Amino acid sequence: MARSEPEQPTPSPGNPTIAKGSGPPVRVGRPGALGLRSGIFLGLREQAPRWQVVVIGLVGVGGCLALWWFVTRGEPEERIISPSKGLSSPWETFASFHSLWFDRGLTRNLLTTLRRVCSGFGLATLVGVPLGVLCGCFSRVNALFLPMTLFGRNIPVAALIPLTFSLFGIGELQKVMFIFIACVAFIISDTARAIGEVRESYVDSAYTLGAGRWQTIFKVLVPLALPSVFNSLRLLFSLAFGYIMLAEVIKFGGESGGLGDIINTSQRRGPREHVMLVLLIIPVVALAIDYVLMWIQKELFPYRYGGSGLLHSLVRGVMHGWEDLKGLIWRPALPVAAGGTLPTPPAESRASDQPRS
Repeated sequence: MARSEPEQPTPSPGNPTIAKGSGPPVRVGRPGALGLRSGIFLGLREQAPRWQVVVIGLVGVGGCLALWWFVTRGEPEERIISPSKGLSSPWETFASFHSLWFDRGLTRNLLTTLRRVCSGFGLATLVGVPLGVLCGCFSRVNALFLPMTLFGRNIPVAALIPLTFSLFGIGELQKVMFIFIACVAFIISDTARAIGEVRESYVDSAYTLGAGRWQTIFKVLVPLALPSVFNSLRLLFSLAFGYIMLAEVIKFGGESGGLGDIINTSQRRGPREHVMLVLLIIPVVALAIDYVLMWIQKELFPYRYGGSGLLHSLVRGVMHGWEDLKGLIWRPALPVAAGGTLPTPPAESRASDQPRS
């Protein structure tokens, strides 16, 4: 008896199917849909080649420099934007880099700014991440901190300047605490959201396998939320690098004022070319830091962001070594019977321990 072929659905614009035949499978759908999506240069959500990304980016930078040159070309009196308004020509600006490097101590002030940002943001991370984990795990803890996080996320950052001056003075502590207050609410909120986005099925599986509450938090919820938490911290660090300029409006004694102090001093006393140079240096430094953090993120979480997983393997090795060391130091206590003697293993267990002939 001949076997009948299964009936194939009829292709239609509303029900596209895969057409079968001797050749490769062909997607059947609305005529022209593939043509509308693809394009020679502007394909919808099409991934551009790497070389095109680099070339187009350089074209954009070149266009900005050309516009800058155009509005500042010629003699100062004939320019579209005169130097008195704070914008010098590209040549005049880059020619003042020597005095910025040596006379204004660019390297020393840049390191001072980075130290302040890392100190304040590191303190905010040490406080915000554990609180965010608790808020994401327990709704009542989240209800306790929710008003404060909403207030901290929506308060204008510039309004914190006089508050931190009143509470912490005008020294280094004020600048560090300014970054801490400006960032900690965002870290708590983003960490709690990352914990809340972990699927409930993972928690159910952990409880099914016998895990306790804190084991589920530290071995399931936190590891699964860490990629999102780290990505949020990377983005927030860029904001903190911009916030520090507000905190450096006042220089205390003979200390290094940071990049913000260079901008303020150059705006008041000159040369104003230093203002534009610092504004160009800040994004370059921030971009370099972001690339470093992105590399760390990829190496720590290759299963989420791609990468070779070098740091991920290193962390796993350290954790496994710690577990082995902990097992050697803290051996689990054997249960003791009611009479004060160790329980006797069953007969089959004793037989299995005997050496085989």
